[in-house]
Amino acid sequence: MRTGPIYWMVMMSALLVPLAVAMAAATQAGPPDAAAIRAARAASNQAIAAHDIAGIARHWLPDVHIVSSTGATGTGREDNGQRMAAQFARRPDTIYVRTPTAVDVFAAWNVASERGEWTGRWTEPDGVVQVGGTYLAQWRKVDGAWRIQAELFVPTHCAGADYCAAHP
Repeated sequence: MRTGPIYWMVMMSALLVPLAVAMAAATQAGPPDAAAIRAARAASNQAIAAHDIAGIARHWLPDVHIVSSTGATGTGREDNGQRMAAQFARRPDTIYVRTPTAVDVFAAWNVASERGEWTGRWTEPDGVVQVGGTYLAQWRKVDGAWRIQAELFVPTHCAGADYCAAHP
């Protein structure tokens, strides 16, 4: 019977390597809740591209709280939907894209954090504005569906028109 240190190292490797590979594969795939949040974010981005207010609001809780890149705040689906509709009317080529870089789920409380980068683009009378930065979203799982409870958008760059010269 072999009981030396090399034997035990080989045995432990034989057990731990498959476990490490399985854990790495699970981490790359992401848990189902994180995948659901990423899918909801993609659908929200599509709704913004289509200027579909109902499609955007579908991802918000009724009391959603949003702080825009300009510091404007809105509470509730209706208020935030009206703000988006006004922006689309004022700037018909408005597009926003939010790209998650991390989604952390705390399943015991049905809450998740999404962090990422956002970009915005639209045309002003003096040129095209390209703005972007970082964002943080808090999601809540309600009746089996993930919905946004709060979002905070922080600008880190802006270029292309006088809009970017001073705080709007």
